[in-house]
Amino acid sequence: MKFFNKLPFHIGVIVFSIVADQLTKLWALARFTNETGAPNHEYVNVIGDLLRFCLVFNKGAAFSSRPQDILPFLPPWLFFLLISIVAAVVLFWFYKNIDKRDYLTRLGVVMIIGGAIGNFIDRMRLEMVVDFIDCDFPDFIMTRWPTFNVADCFVTVGVAIVILSPFILKGIHKQIKEEKEQAKEQPKSKDEPSEDRTF
Repeated sequence: MKFFNKLPFHIGVIVFSIVADQLTKLWALARFTNETGAPNHEYVNVIGDLLRFCLVFNKGAAFSSRPQDILPFLPPWLFFLLISIVAAVVLFWFYKNIDKRDYLTRLGVVMIIGGAIGNFIDRMRLEMVVDFIDCDFPDFIMTRWPTFNVADCFVTVGVAIVILSPFILKGIHKQIKEEKEQAKEQPKSKDEPSEDRTF
Protein backbone atom coordinates (compact mmCIF):
# COMPACT_ATOMS: atom_id res chain seq x y z
CA MET A 1 0.00 0.00 0.00
CA LYS A 2 3.03 2.29 0.03
CA PHE A 3 2.40 3.51 -3.53
CA PHE A 4 -1.22 4.43 -2.74
CA ASN A 5 -0.04 6.48 0.23
CA LYS A 6 2.46 8.66 -1.64
CA LEU A 7 1.88 12.35 -2.36
CA PRO A 8 2.38 11.95 -6.15
CA PHE A 9 -0.41 9.36 -6.23
CA HIS A 10 -2.71 11.62 -4.22
CA ILE A 11 -1.99 14.54 -6.57
CA GLY A 12 -2.75 12.20 -9.47
CA VAL A 13 -6.12 11.30 -7.93
CA ILE A 14 -7.00 14.98 -7.59
CA VAL A 15 -5.98 15.74 -11.18
CA PHE A 16 -7.82 12.67 -12.52
CA SER A 17 -11.02 13.57 -10.64
CA ILE A 18 -10.95 17.14 -11.98
CA VAL A 19 -10.25 16.07 -15.58
CA ALA A 20 -12.88 13.31 -15.54
CA ASP A 21 -15.44 15.67 -14.02
CA GLN A 22 -14.84 18.54 -16.43
CA LEU A 23 -14.69 16.34 -19.56
CA THR A 24 -17.99 14.62 -18.72
CA LYS A 25 -19.61 17.98 -18.03
CA LEU A 26 -18.41 19.33 -21.38
CA TRP A 27 -19.96 16.28 -23.04
CA ALA A 28 -23.24 16.81 -21.18
CA LEU A 29 -23.36 20.48 -22.21
CA ALA A 30 -22.70 19.58 -25.84
CA ARG A 31 -25.24 16.75 -25.85
CA PHE A 32 -28.11 18.16 -23.82
CA THR A 33 -28.33 21.87 -24.68
CA ASN A 34 -30.11 23.61 -27.55
CA GLU A 35 -28.92 26.53 -29.68
CA THR A 36 -29.50 29.01 -26.83
CA GLY A 37 -27.47 26.96 -24.34
CA ALA A 38 -30.55 25.93 -22.34
CA PRO A 39 -31.22 22.26 -21.43
CA ASN A 40 -33.16 20.44 -24.16
CA HIS A 41 -34.79 18.13 -21.57
CA GLU A 42 -33.74 14.99 -23.43
CA TYR A 43 -32.85 11.74 -21.66
CA VAL A 44 -30.36 9.04 -22.54
CA ASN A 45 -31.14 5.74 -20.84
CA VAL A 46 -28.02 3.89 -19.70
CA ILE A 47 -29.66 1.11 -17.67
CA GLY A 48 -33.34 1.60 -18.47
CA ASP A 49 -34.93 4.06 -16.05
CA LEU A 50 -32.54 2.96 -13.30
CA LEU A 51 -29.67 5.08 -14.63
CA ARG A 52 -29.99 7.78 -17.26
CA PHE A 53 -28.34 11.01 -18.36
CA CYS A 54 -30.10 14.36 -18.49
CA LEU A 55 -28.88 17.91 -17.98
CA VAL A 56 -29.76 19.99 -14.91
CA PHE A 57 -28.20 23.29 -13.85
CA ASN A 58 -27.77 23.71 -10.09
CA LYS A 59 -27.54 27.42 -9.30
CA GLY A 60 -27.89 26.98 -5.55
CA ALA A 61 -25.63 25.84 -2.74
CA ALA A 62 -25.98 22.61 -0.79
CA PHE A 63 -29.49 21.14 -0.93
CA SER A 64 -30.33 23.75 -3.63
CA SER A 65 -30.31 26.57 -1.07
CA ARG A 66 -29.69 30.01 -2.58
CA PRO A 67 -26.61 32.05 -1.54
CA GLN A 68 -28.72 35.21 -1.36
CA ASP A 69 -30.88 33.55 1.30
CA ILE A 70 -27.82 32.74 3.44
CA LEU A 71 -25.69 35.88 3.03
CA PRO A 72 -27.78 38.37 1.01
CA PHE A 73 -25.10 41.08 1.11
CA LEU A 74 -22.61 38.95 -0.88
CA PRO A 75 -22.77 38.29 -4.63
CA PRO A 76 -23.11 34.52 -5.37
CA TRP A 77 -19.61 34.20 -6.90
CA LEU A 78 -17.98 35.74 -3.82
CA PHE A 79 -20.09 33.57 -1.51
CA PHE A 80 -18.94 30.37 -3.23
CA LEU A 81 -15.35 31.60 -3.41
CA LEU A 82 -15.19 32.24 0.35
CA ILE A 83 -16.91 28.95 1.17
CA SER A 84 -14.50 27.06 -1.10
CA ILE A 85 -11.44 28.72 0.42
CA VAL A 86 -12.56 27.83 3.95
CA ALA A 87 -13.35 24.25 2.92
CA ALA A 88 -9.99 23.89 1.15
CA VAL A 89 -8.06 25.13 4.19
CA VAL A 90 -9.92 22.73 6.49
CA LEU A 91 -9.45 19.75 4.15
CA PHE A 92 -5.74 20.38 3.58
CA TRP A 93 -5.19 20.85 7.33
CA PHE A 94 -7.06 17.60 7.98
CA TYR A 95 -5.02 15.77 5.33
CA LYS A 96 -1.74 17.07 6.74
CA ASN A 97 -2.60 15.90 10.25
CA ILE A 98 -3.74 12.38 9.33
CA ASP A 99 -1.31 9.68 10.46
CA LYS A 100 0.44 8.33 7.36
CA ARG A 101 -0.40 4.76 8.36
CA ASP A 102 -4.09 5.58 7.87
CA TYR A 103 -3.84 5.46 4.09
CA LEU A 104 -7.60 5.05 3.56
CA THR A 105 -8.56 8.26 5.33
CA ARG A 106 -5.85 10.11 3.42
CA LEU A 107 -7.20 8.75 0.13
CA GLY A 108 -10.77 9.64 1.10
CA VAL A 109 -9.84 13.24 1.88
CA VAL A 110 -7.95 13.51 -1.41
CA MET A 111 -11.05 12.34 -3.32
CA ILE A 112 -13.19 14.91 -1.49
CA ILE A 113 -10.71 17.66 -2.42
CA GLY A 114 -10.73 16.62 -6.09
CA GLY A 115 -14.52 16.56 -6.27
CA ALA A 116 -14.84 19.88 -4.48
CA ILE A 117 -12.43 21.52 -6.92
CA GLY A 118 -14.42 20.15 -9.86
CA ASN A 119 -17.64 21.79 -8.69
CA PHE A 120 -15.76 24.94 -7.68
CA ILE A 121 -14.56 25.34 -11.27
CA ASP A 122 -18.20 25.24 -12.41
CA ARG A 123 -19.17 27.90 -9.88
CA MET A 124 -16.43 30.25 -11.04
CA ARG A 125 -16.78 29.52 -14.77
CA LEU A 126 -20.56 29.20 -15.16
CA GLU A 127 -21.93 30.50 -11.82
CA MET A 128 -23.73 27.14 -11.50
CA VAL A 129 -22.95 23.43 -11.34
CA VAL A 130 -23.57 21.07 -14.25
CA ASP A 131 -25.40 17.89 -13.14
CA PHE A 132 -26.35 15.11 -15.55
CA ILE A 133 -26.44 11.72 -13.79
CA ASP A 134 -30.00 10.70 -12.89
CA CYS A 135 -30.67 7.57 -10.81
CA ASP A 136 -33.86 5.87 -9.72
CA PHE A 137 -34.55 5.42 -6.01
CA PRO A 138 -37.04 3.34 -4.01
CA ASP A 139 -40.39 5.09 -4.38
CA PHE A 140 -41.25 4.84 -0.70
CA ILE A 141 -38.37 7.26 0.04
CA MET A 142 -38.27 9.53 -3.02
CA THR A 143 -39.18 9.28 -6.70
CA ARG A 144 -35.61 9.73 -7.97
CA TRP A 145 -32.27 10.62 -6.47
CA PRO A 146 -31.28 14.29 -7.04
CA THR A 147 -29.29 14.65 -10.26
CA PHE A 148 -25.52 14.72 -9.67
CA ASN A 149 -22.17 14.65 -11.48
CA VAL A 150 -18.76 12.94 -11.42
CA ALA A 151 -17.39 15.43 -8.87
CA ASP A 152 -20.24 14.52 -6.52
CA CYS A 153 -19.32 10.84 -6.96
CA PHE A 154 -15.75 11.50 -5.84
CA VAL A 155 -16.93 13.49 -2.83
CA THR A 156 -19.47 10.82 -1.81
CA VAL A 157 -17.04 7.93 -2.19
CA GLY A 158 -14.37 9.93 -0.35
CA VAL A 159 -16.69 10.58 2.60
CA ALA A 160 -17.65 6.90 2.69
CA ILE A 161 -13.96 5.86 2.75
CA VAL A 162 -13.22 8.28 5.61
CA ILE A 163 -16.16 6.89 7.61
CA LEU A 164 -15.27 3.24 6.92
CA SER A 165 -11.53 3.58 7.50
CA PRO A 166 -11.68 3.07 11.31
CA PHE A 167 -13.54 -0.21 10.72
CA ILE A 168 -11.42 -1.51 7.83
CA LEU A 169 -8.11 -0.46 9.42
CA LYS A 170 -9.22 -1.23 12.97
CA GLY A 171 -5.81 -2.42 14.12
CA ILE A 172 -3.98 0.61 12.75
CA HIS A 173 -6.49 3.05 14.26
CA LYS A 174 -6.20 1.28 17.62
CA GLN A 175 -2.42 1.50 17.50
CA ILE A 176 -2.51 5.20 16.60
CA LYS A 177 -4.94 5.90 19.46
CA GLU A 178 -2.81 4.01 21.97
CA GLU A 179 0.32 5.88 20.89
CA LYS A 180 -1.43 9.23 21.34
CA GLU A 181 -2.63 8.24 24.80
CA GLN A 182 0.85 7.09 25.78
CA ALA A 183 2.33 10.36 24.55
CA LYS A 184 -0.05 12.30 26.80
CA GLU A 185 0.83 10.17 29.82
CA GLN A 186 4.61 10.43 29.38
CA PRO A 187 6.35 12.30 32.23
CA LYS A 188 7.97 15.64 31.61
CA SER A 189 11.24 15.55 29.74
CA LYS A 190 14.38 15.30 31.80
CA ASP A 191 15.68 18.32 29.94
CA GLU A 192 13.17 20.56 31.72
CA PRO A 193 14.72 22.54 34.56
CA SER A 194 14.04 21.04 37.99
CA GLU A 195 13.10 23.01 41.07
CA ASP A 196 15.95 24.72 42.86
CA ARG A 197 16.13 23.01 46.25
CA THR A 198 19.27 24.78 47.47
CA PHE A 199 19.04 27.02 50.47
